[in-house]
Amino acid sequence: MKTFQIVEQHLFRLIVIISLALSASLVCAQTVPDTLDQRLKACTACHGDEGRATTAGYYPRIAGKPAGYLFNQLKNFQEGKRSYPPMAYLVRHLSEPYLQEIAVHFSNQHPPYAAAQNSTASAQQMQRGKRLVQVGDEVQNIPACIACHGKNLIGVAPYIPGLLGLPRDYIVAQLGAWQTGSRRTAQPDCMHRIAQRLSASDVSAVSAWLAMQNLPAEASSSTLVAHDDRAPLPLECGSVPNAAVSFLPAGVSK
Repeated sequence: MKTFQIVEQHLFRLIVIISLALSASLVCAQTVPDTLDQRLKACTACHGDEGRATTAGYYPRIAGKPAGYLFNQLKNFQEGKRSYPPMAYLVRHLSEPYLQEIAVHFSNQHPPYAAAQNSTASAQQMQRGKRLVQVGDEVQNIPACIACHGKNLIGVAPYIPGLLGLPRDYIVAQLGAWQTGSRRTAQPDCMHRIAQRLSASDVSAVSAWLAMQNLPAEASSSTLVAHDDRAPLPLECGSVPNAAVSFLPAGVSK
């Protein structure tokens, strides 16, 4: 009886070993395609399919953003000018050509925008936010958002991002980061200068108003216009070099 039990135990162990070996061989037989789409699943895990994200969470939409802007942000994470450990870890050892490839890929994605967020902001806050975005504040020397980010707020190729389709909390966090210097870019850092002129109530108002805006019917991220060097920005911006036009998307002329 004891001998039978020993044999039975050995048979069970043998079955387990064979099962594990078969499972391992099946796993090894499954090949993961070495494509850019497959490699960028590390990005879309947070930013959503095609980089579309949603307005429900914190992570921003990167689909359709100008390629030069996306490349700059990847470099900023790599160089410590932006602070977010998961992003810094992902891009730490990536080459510039690979970062450019990633930037161009997401700039060419144009999925539908998520619905705008609801807001609990007061009518007065919304009015203040709209004014700052569309007109600015001459007394505080704050230029209108549309003066740089485009009249439809979808961005300007190749370096200025759109502001629509972003969660309110994300906008608040980024303006706060610009204010404190935990988010930086090439000098002169125009957004740092602008953000420092915004009060806490201004940050809240701008963020609430922007998060509530839907994409205008006549606009889309696939119809970005190029920055015209003859039309200077309100402030000199180190992240918008005049000479660099290599990231202009197909169909956009300088």
